[in-house]
Amino acid sequence: MSAIPVTRDPGKDPAAQSVTAAIAERCELPLVGMHCASCAGRIEKVLGSAPGVFSSNVNFATSRATVQYDPQATNIESLSQVVRDLGYDVIVPKPGGEHAATEDMQEEEGQVRRAEYGRQKVRFIVALILTVPIAVLAMAGHLVPALEDLLNFPGRAWMELALTTPVLFWAGREFFSGAWSAARHRVADMNTLVSLGTLSAYLFSVVATVAPQWLSVSAGNGQHPVHGMTSPAGVYYEVAAIIVTLILMGRLLEARARNKTGGAIRALMGLQPKMARVERNGIEKDIPIAEVRVGDLVLVRPGEKVPVDGQVVEGASAVDESMLTGEPLAVKKQPGDTVIGATLNKTGSFKIRATRIGKDTVLQQIVRMVQEAQGSKAPIQRLADIIAGYFVPIVICIAIATFVIWFDFAPPETRITMAMFTFISVLIIACPCALGLATPTAIMVGTGRGAQSGILIKGGEALETAHKITTVVLDKTGTITRGVPTVTDILAYDTDEHSLLRLAASAESGSEHPLGESIVRSAEERGLTRIPATGFNAVPGYGIEALVDGQRILIGTALLMAERGLEVDQIAAHRLADEGKTPVFMAIDGTFSGIIAVSDPVKEGSHRAIERLHALSLEVIMLTGDNQRTAEAIARQVAVDRVLAEVLPEGKNEEIKKLQVQGRIVAMVGDGINDAPALAQADVGIAMGNGTDVAMEAADITLVRGDLNGVVSSIALSRATITNIKQNLFFAFIYNILGIPLAAGALYPLTGWLLSPIIASLAMALSSVSVVSNALRLRGFRVERS
Repeated sequence: MSAIPVTRDPGKDPAAQSVTAAIAERCELPLVGMHCASCAGRIEKVLGSAPGVFSSNVNFATSRATVQYDPQATNIESLSQVVRDLGYDVIVPKPGGEHAATEDMQEEEGQVRRAEYGRQKVRFIVALILTVPIAVLAMAGHLVPALEDLLNFPGRAWMELALTTPVLFWAGREFFSGAWSAARHRVADMNTLVSLGTLSAYLFSVVATVAPQWLSVSAGNGQHPVHGMTSPAGVYYEVAAIIVTLILMGRLLEARARNKTGGAIRALMGLQPKMARVERNGIEKDIPIAEVRVGDLVLVRPGEKVPVDGQVVEGASAVDESMLTGEPLAVKKQPGDTVIGATLNKTGSFKIRATRIGKDTVLQQIVRMVQEAQGSKAPIQRLADIIAGYFVPIVICIAIATFVIWFDFAPPETRITMAMFTFISVLIIACPCALGLATPTAIMVGTGRGAQSGILIKGGEALETAHKITTVVLDKTGTITRGVPTVTDILAYDTDEHSLLRLAASAESGSEHPLGESIVRSAEERGLTRIPATGFNAVPGYGIEALVDGQRILIGTALLMAERGLEVDQIAAHRLADEGKTPVFMAIDGTFSGIIAVSDPVKEGSHRAIERLHALSLEVIMLTGDNQRTAEAIARQVAVDRVLAEVLPEGKNEEIKKLQVQGRIVAMVGDGINDAPALAQADVGIAMGNGTDVAMEAADITLVRGDLNGVVSSIALSRATITNIKQNLFFAFIYNILGIPLAAGALYPLTGWLLSPIIASLAMALSSVSVVSNALRLRGFRVERS
């Protein structure tokens, strides 16, 4: 759980009218027993109206409820009880489990779901064993006429009754318990449809078996215009039994398919090693990973996984970080370098000092981010949610109307059969499950595939917005370029190069700007000793000033020099800029004294990535605080469409706003603290994972590897996912639009036959499986590397 600011809904309760914000806790409740989108909608609505709850979101595909609540008004146990009162169950998170994302919680949830799946499998097998002889008794005579007299023996209906009853009320009891729970709360769901359909066939058959004289109208002696069906003596036990068995089969297949959609999370969780070799008081010993503490010395041997995040203090090796970045090449590690938990040590041994453990490790943060993304809803899902909320009552009304129409207008000898079969078929073929699964399953698979490739997407809204992007704005330093500037030229005018560089490095020693750091690094490489500086003052976006050895040093841009009334060597500056170098101007005691040129090399693969962005019909703009000529030189190397140069940090988000005012959907890509406002302002903020935590926090998408090709892949993944969602929604809508009229007998005037409830149940069972299977195709999405 985590504390986050949440705005109250003023209309929720009188007290909330005077409260505009509150501190809420957030928890995720793994749910058991949901079977359709209507279930999810009902839980979400009731949880959302519970006392102390600010908001709730129930994801049918992940079977999880995300709740933001006031801890002073309610707690997890109370919220869980609200769910149980609705007829569902909750796997209660252990105390202290951040978002239920700990490995123990995952394992516990996995055990519960495997046990539930096992129980469903047993019920299906029992139902199948009992249904086979029912189907043979009812249908074999139609398929093989020679068997009809043999199978039409006295007591046959009683045998079918005996076999059907346990199928319906033991194997299929979840339908009736779910329907009863829904009825108690004055709502209806998929269980209601299945229960009404099967119970209608069963009760009609029981009456025909026990008291046939009560049925004043002939059922047609089994000869009715229902495609592929015969049922002598007017009993339809096989309809009820086969429907239950087929739907149980469909739910098993759906559960297996949905289980694959969450494979990315399980794969990430499984990467964490169970044990770590820790050195304490000079003694090495293996301890469980949960007992490692920050500051511990951890030994990592060849072929072992790094247990926790840390910094190498001794030894060297090559580490396979593909689990995190998707990059197959091992990365060299030596003292001072950072290593990430769950990455694989390939060659040498080394010791690390643990810096982050438990839920603070990069792996756990990724797992948490992916879980939250998979549990979120994309705006495109709203239509499906609205329809699902009204779906079941509408279907029941259509089924009743169908029954009345056929009972009134069908031939007298078959009116009961035709009315009842169309009634049951409409109830059974309707499938809100496909509507409920269409969006979340695609988001689950898409975000999971992204995580496996080093693309972390915060939520469904970001995923959906990314496919609409028309303009990509790239920060230069650290995004297009390597972000490690190097001094290339020193032009001294009234002193020698070494003295100029020494004074510049002394003044810049208090600066954290990459250009200043490059000047300091260059002086150190040349063996120049720095002089203590005083009076350091940073001029954001322009440069710095300091007092060194009694001399007033001013270092920065041409604009800073002009502001101080100093003329610079424009010819030399333009020449350097045309070469793609950044001229840093320097003045000593109010006199222009020289230029230090710094070059930040373009990253390998940047040009290829920008070509790929162009291939997606995207406009690419480079945004930088660098001077115009240098920026244009870099732009020519990578072929961006436009350059926005000499933009101060506080002006970057204003440039994004200008683009948005022009009607463009803007993605901002950056890695620095000064990029955070622009990342937040953009329609989609994309942070390079090798940048700052502030930038990643402000972004909607984080590229773990820091590769510009990841921008292309994230947009392409978004487009593929949204296309998949639209396919799923189209299939779900068209299935119901065509299926319900067909079940109601719309083709009877043309074909002379009605759709069998058994065929309807098979179609319904397979519709959800088809949607999930289509979503699983996203697992094959390919991410291109530079």
